[in-house]
Amino acid sequence: MSVLSWIILFTLLGGVLSVLMASLVLLVSKKTISKTLPFSVSFATGALLSVSFVGLIPHALEEVGAENFHTLSITILGGLMFFFVLEKLVLWRHCHHDDCEGHVDVHAHSHKSAGTLILVGDSVHNFVDGVLIAAAFLTDVHLGIVTALAVTTHEIPQEVGDFAILLQSGFSRKKAFFYNIISSFATLAGGLLAYFWLEDFQSVLPYVLAFAAASFIYIAVADLIPTLHKRVSPMAAVEQIFLMLCGIGLIGWLHSFIH
Repeated sequence: MSVLSWIILFTLLGGVLSVLMASLVLLVSKKTISKTLPFSVSFATGALLSVSFVGLIPHALEEVGAENFHTLSITILGGLMFFFVLEKLVLWRHCHHDDCEGHVDVHAHSHKSAGTLILVGDSVHNFVDGVLIAAAFLTDVHLGIVTALAVTTHEIPQEVGDFAILLQSGFSRKKAFFYNIISSFATLAGGLLAYFWLEDFQSVLPYVLAFAAASFIYIAVADLIPTLHKRVSPMAAVEQIFLMLCGIGLIGWLHSFIH
């Protein structure tokens, strides 16, 4: 097999297979999903923050070096502002469509926009995964296979969290599955782009990582954490903190295992 064939095969496996594995959560009943959704959102919050601060941002910093630290920080800040504006536009679209000015339920529409944002952020992240898989294959086929399998393992818990967020945002199970599958093909796009233009793309990659991190930070802080604060009992707080730490710990462990 040619290197390009290996890249196509394993970027498809790395993207689509992780979604298919994570989508097993959709096989359970709606009643079970409804009961477990608050716990899944807590886990997803920790996982998104961990992916950003343990994986994406440190990797981006390693790539750019200390001399470009401020440029990378500005990229993250710009990404946060971009997703704030994007969410405003999504909220405006829903409000305008429903003719709800003056009596809009901001929290309800915020949940809907969180689903849109997670798809954007996940697509960027999948694209970066494709670039990393292709770069590994261009170095050595065996390294590429190991990297692709590691990416798949790393993606499954995050995709479970993504499904939880989409369901929380009002997506049906079929739509959540469909849009996640579409998003997963960004892995293939990243792999192909890296194969043909890796030398030109290497200088941009750290800023793509930073932008992806900004999207996950914004979703966790602006959309998910306010949802968690709606449950104010001490027991709910303990459950949320524990599940967030589980999400942080699992992604952190996978990241350490991969490296």
